[in-house]
Amino acid sequence: MNTTASYHPPPSSQPPFSDSDLDSDSDSENFQVGSDLSNSIFKTYLEFSSSSSSSSSSSITAVDLSKIQSFLTSSSSGALSCLICLERIRPSDPTWSCSSLCFAVFHLLCIQSWARQSSDLSAARAAARLPITAETAAKQATWNCPKCRSSYSKSEIPRCYLCFCGKLRDPPSDNPWILPHSCGEICNRPLPNNCGHFCLLLCHPGPCPSCPKSVKARCFCGSVEDFRRCGFKNFSCNKLCKKRLDCNKHNCSEICHPGTCPPCRARETYRCRCGKKEEEKDCCDRDYRCENECKKLLNCGKHVCERGCHGGDCGECPLQGNRTCPCGKRIYEGMPCDGVAPVCGATCNKLLNCGFHRCPERCHKGPCVETCRTMVKKACWCGGLKKEVPCYQDLSCERKCLRMRDCGRHACKRRCCDGDCPPCSEVCDKRLRCKNHKCPAPCHRGACAPCPIMVTISCACGETHFEVPCGTEMDQKPPKCRKLCKITPLCRHASTSKPHRCHYAACPPCRAPCEEEYPCGHKCNLRCHGPRPPPNPEFTLKPKKKKSNHQTECTPGTPCPPCPELVWRPCVGEHFGAERMMVCSNTTRFSCDNLCGNLLPCGNHYCTKTCHPLETQPSSSGHQKRSESCEVCNLPCQKVRMPKCSHPCPLPCHPGECPPCKVLMKRSCHCGAMVHAFECIHYNNLSEKDQVAARSCGGPCHRKLPNCKHLCPEICHVDKCPAPDKCSKKVTVCCKCQTLKKEWICQDVQAAYRDTGNDPKDIPKNQFGLGLLPCNSDCKRKIQEVESALQLRKPKVLEKKEPENKKHGPKRRKRRDRIQEGKQVSRFQQEFVATMKRLLLFIIIVAALIAVTYYSYKGLLQLSDWMNEVELQRAKRRRSRF
Repeated sequence: MNTTASYHPPPSSQPPFSDSDLDSDSDSENFQVGSDLSNSIFKTYLEFSSSSSSSSSSSITAVDLSKIQSFLTSSSSGALSCLICLERIRPSDPTWSCSSLCFAVFHLLCIQSWARQSSDLSAARAAARLPITAETAAKQATWNCPKCRSSYSKSEIPRCYLCFCGKLRDPPSDNPWILPHSCGEICNRPLPNNCGHFCLLLCHPGPCPSCPKSVKARCFCGSVEDFRRCGFKNFSCNKLCKKRLDCNKHNCSEICHPGTCPPCRARETYRCRCGKKEEEKDCCDRDYRCENECKKLLNCGKHVCERGCHGGDCGECPLQGNRTCPCGKRIYEGMPCDGVAPVCGATCNKLLNCGFHRCPERCHKGPCVETCRTMVKKACWCGGLKKEVPCYQDLSCERKCLRMRDCGRHACKRRCCDGDCPPCSEVCDKRLRCKNHKCPAPCHRGACAPCPIMVTISCACGETHFEVPCGTEMDQKPPKCRKLCKITPLCRHASTSKPHRCHYAACPPCRAPCEEEYPCGHKCNLRCHGPRPPPNPEFTLKPKKKKSNHQTECTPGTPCPPCPELVWRPCVGEHFGAERMMVCSNTTRFSCDNLCGNLLPCGNHYCTKTCHPLETQPSSSGHQKRSESCEVCNLPCQKVRMPKCSHPCPLPCHPGECPPCKVLMKRSCHCGAMVHAFECIHYNNLSEKDQVAARSCGGPCHRKLPNCKHLCPEICHVDKCPAPDKCSKKVTVCCKCQTLKKEWICQDVQAAYRDTGNDPKDIPKNQFGLGLLPCNSDCKRKIQEVESALQLRKPKVLEKKEPENKKHGPKRRKRRDRIQEGKQVSRFQQEFVATMKRLLLFIIIVAALIAVTYYSYKGLLQLSDWMNEVELQRAKRRRSRF
């Protein structure tokens, strides 16, 4: 089994063998190997390769030597085992190695016994199946390698113990500076590929590496010439091949390649051999035949060629010359080619297909009958039945063959067997000596072939490995690797842990202190007890010493024990001076004899009970544990509200500030025109200037000036009206008889009253400005005219109206009655409409009051729920502080 591991020459301090790798009962018990054994084997080859190879020779050399290095690793670890007996091969045991493919090493006695048995069995089979003698079969018998199944002749059965290269008989096994089973000389075997050079390594197991010598070689297409290693002298220049193809018309378009060039695939139009048909084909298929017959006229001029498509001349007419009858007994000379030869009338007598009898028919045209119906006496294949049957019919019986096949285990059971029983087709399926697999070969006689599977045993990192036969892996020791372990520690000290060498069992325990932090804040002071990577479970190594019963501080992979630190723990009431020294992991609480003194939920008074736990107390598991609660404060709230107001807080004693005062305060505007309603908190939070602005109605001042009948012209304001003596409004001034009228400014009217010695405040409103103008002659004349007109008019009107009233009384009465009735009807309608309006207005007001009451009540409930929720949250935050 080839390995893919690259070759790394071992360091000079590491010998490939050690005393512990050898058996204690061997005759080379004191066998020791020098540290430079591996280097000495490859020294000549490596020196020659480094001096004559190219830059890529290092990687090629590593691949060439990987198989030999694998054999050396197996030998150094004591894992070299015989595939036949599955026993370890000691340095003093005579051996034989396969030189064909696998180069596996076997005990000499085992391979001799194996070869004899295989060759004898092969000769017996050949003598039983082939018509040859037993002596000839024995000379031609072959045997196969147990691993690669390479065939060897009987003359190649090993007779003596030779070294790996075959030059020395019985090589020494007591020389510590020579590889076991080796002569220690240069191998000098012909290198592969028959290059004419010889192996430069010391006598070694495994295949010889490729030839390291540099030779001048050409690429596959011959266009590039370069110096290459002889073992790899065949190379490609990665250019177009351009060789002339078989058609001698086109060149190869492939990349430089080994072997012959592929067929020409150039597409062109070609004619068939007879020239009747043209098709587009590849150049390699240019010579083709169509499906039509030739149909050319022959030389006779009477017949056409009946051959298929062909080239060249069609030949002579087959009917020319001497002709015979169908059976060939009578010859006709001088017959034309278009004439028909007559039958002779004699018996045909041609040999039939059976090869024994002749045709009994008269001379006839065409073929004879295919089936010979002559009755003959035949025996079946096994000879148990004899019967007369037609010649063309085979005879067989139904008897089964009871002879054993060559395996010696199963009967033939073939019907009417002729004695040459076929090989057994059953699968052997016996358990092989490795005890892991079953024999997949056909059922056979004798022992089964050894299991050819090789098992790779490697270290934990996989860098160092060797191959052993299947079934011996349980007895092998893991290889010792000098590389660092690649397994990442699982504990928290992975980044700071000291690296260690590759190992097979579990990683050594971490010796650093744990220092894991407890929830309480302390750190674990024990040795690290974190998880450890599991060991490789592929093999179980037997311990050399008894396991000690010493138990570590903590089992790996277990959590840290409870915190053992001593801390001062307060009482359940957390009183000053009542602490006790306790283990940190001990969560037991105690009570002292002091009063509780904890602040009540109201935040204003203190509990007077004996020391007890708080209402909610966090436990070690993270959740809160209910306990005895403090007193409930039932006192009314006595806090002074901020900002100050005269309204007391309606709530009982509570924590935090009092809720805002929502009492409505009525404040009239400065001029007294309207009344404002303010919330106490809103009005008191305003500054003095903002309070003045808030109380203003925003309209003109409704207060009268003190010296006149007019209102204050300013916007609603505080204090007295400004400049009451400077009213600029116009006032109608008249004389006493009210005949003369003028418009004066109010302040002039006031000044006029003051000039007359009257106070404007004492003047009535309806007489303000009356009598300030003096009456003149026009006033007297007008008065007289009015009086005279009244005197003259009054008696005349009375006298004239009385007769008219008497004369037109009925008509006027009727009209007046109609007008009064209409007025009565209209008044009723007006009163009805007014009543309905009042009723509708009353209904709207009642509905509005009901809606306002409902939504106010609902809003108060929501406000109350919100305030209760806020109070609960405040209480929770305050309790969490304790």
